[in-house]
Amino acid sequence: MEDIDLNLVTALDVLLSEGSVTGAARRLGLSTSAMSRTLTRLRMSTGDPLLVRAGRKLVPTPHAAALRDRVHAIASDARAVLRPATADVDIATHASTFTVRAAASFMEMLSGPVVAALGEIAPLVRIRFVPKPDRDPQALRDGTVDLEIGKRGDDAPELHTRMLFHDWHVAVARAGHPLFASGRITPARYAACRHVIASQLGDFGGPADDSTDKSGPSHTVHVVVPGYPDAMRVAASTDLIALVPRSSLGNAFSPGLTEALGLRSFEIPARLPEILVSALWHPRMHGDPVHRRLRDAVIAVCQRAYPDGRAPRPPARRAGTRAAG
Repeated sequence: MEDIDLNLVTALDVLLSEGSVTGAARRLGLSTSAMSRTLTRLRMSTGDPLLVRAGRKLVPTPHAAALRDRVHAIASDARAVLRPATADVDIATHASTFTVRAAASFMEMLSGPVVAALGEIAPLVRIRFVPKPDRDPQALRDGTVDLEIGKRGDDAPELHTRMLFHDWHVAVARAGHPLFASGRITPARYAACRHVIASQLGDFGGPADDSTDKSGPSHTVHVVVPGYPDAMRVAASTDLIALVPRSSLGNAFSPGLTEALGLRSFEIPARLPEILVSALWHPRMHGDPVHRRLRDAVIAVCQRAYPDGRAPRPPARRAGTRAAG
């Protein structure tokens, strides 16, 4: 079958609309002679004169008149297909499912504000939160996850990222903990306590193992729980010290969480690497207008929660640290 030149469909649509070679040429940015040659090609392709002279005007033949609506619909569809992905989308009436993968601490702190924000702009979009057991990018690659919140791994360089905020680990203990009874919290006093950490894989090796300061005494991990909220609850009702990200202590949407749980936080007397929390998505979805609106809403929530891009960090102390409250 001979290839079809879709430019001829557009040209025929304009010719039938204008009823004039000169008018059609003007609309398409062509010369009159070029438009005449296009009309000749159309006549050869269809086997019909299409437009014939009636006095000083051109009028459509019965065949052309019968084609008018179909040709216009095809031309409109072709333009819609080739329109940039930034085309208008009525997000308020769009229905789909948006899947977000994040750690339990994100669910605890920000799932409510995220649902509220997405509900305002896209009330028909269903939101699915799924746990994040690891940083395997396959779920983003195969499309089962639309957006991920967390730390970026090194094995998926193709992913798009947006930095949300810097985070780091702090320690929390119940307000009446003996550690707060006498002066500064030194590395030795801190290490002498029993500790609870969060690990979805159940590992007893925690973030403190990544400390850049190996000269201090080691501490004992006594309890491992799946998530940071669990670690904080254990610390609130025992003498264990919980190691959690600073962002878990509260934000603009839920301030004062430590006080509500009867906890006090303090800087860890050791140097741990910072945590860069980002939004991640696959390049396949980068230009999709619906995905862009939804991910921008999630990103905006995170940035409002931590407006300066990083949770306030207590000043470093050389000989130890005091509780932050």
